[in-house]
Amino acid sequence: MIKVIYEDNHLLVVDKPINVPMQEDDSKDLDLLNMAKSYIKDKYQKHGNVYLGLVHRLDRPVSGVCVFAKTSKAASRLSKQIQEKTFKKTYLAVVKDNGLKDEDILVDNLLKDEKSNMVHVDPKGKKASLDYKVLKRKDNLALVKINLHTGRSHQIRVQFSSRNHALYGDQRYNPNAKVGQQIALHSYEISFKHPITNEILVFNAQVKRRPFDL
Repeated sequence: MIKVIYEDNHLLVVDKPINVPMQEDDSKDLDLLNMAKSYIKDKYQKHGNVYLGLVHRLDRPVSGVCVFAKTSKAASRLSKQIQEKTFKKTYLAVVKDNGLKDEDILVDNLLKDEKSNMVHVDPKGKKASLDYKVLKRKDNLALVKINLHTGRSHQIRVQFSSRNHALYGDQRYNPNAKVGQQIALHSYEISFKHPITNEILVFNAQVKRRPFDL
C-alpha cells in the first residue's frame, strides 16, 4: 500500500519504502511508479493508462519523500525547477564519524561507470556539491542533515565515502557494511514551487528505523 503525503490535481507526493525501485528495472520487482499509478487508477476508477511523470529519483535502498507529476505540464515545470536548482532536497544519513567536521560544504567531480554502476571522484566527472550539519554523534557514528546542491547519481554516498565517512549499511561504497544491513539514507524533505499556483510547498517524511535513532 502506497503512503500518500499530499495529492491534488497536479501532484502526488509519497513516502517511498526502502528497497523499492522508483521504476521497473531488470529485477521486475514491484516499483513505486507503478504502485502510484495503481493507486490513482483504483481511487478514481480510471480506465486505460494513467499518466504519472517521474520527476526525480531515489536509489532503490533509500527511503523517504518524493513527488510525481500528474500532468505533463506539471512534470515539465518541476523538471525546470530541478535544472534551475530551486527544487530543494534535504536528506538524513548516518555516516562513520572518524572526526567528521560539525558542518561543511563538500565539492567534487563525480564520474559514473555505467558498466559497474559505480561512481568515483574523478577530475573528468561532473561537479557535485552539498552541505551538511551534524545533528548527533554516538559510537563513532554521526547523524547528518544534508542539503543537496546538485543531484548526481550516488552523490551523497560517494562524497562521504571518499572522505572516510561512508554511510552505515552502504553495501556498495562501505567496505565495512555487513550483509543484511540497510543503508542509512533517507529523503527527509523536499521543497518546490507548485507548478501551477507558484505556492512554495514543503513536504517531509519522518524516519523511525535504526540506526537513525542514535
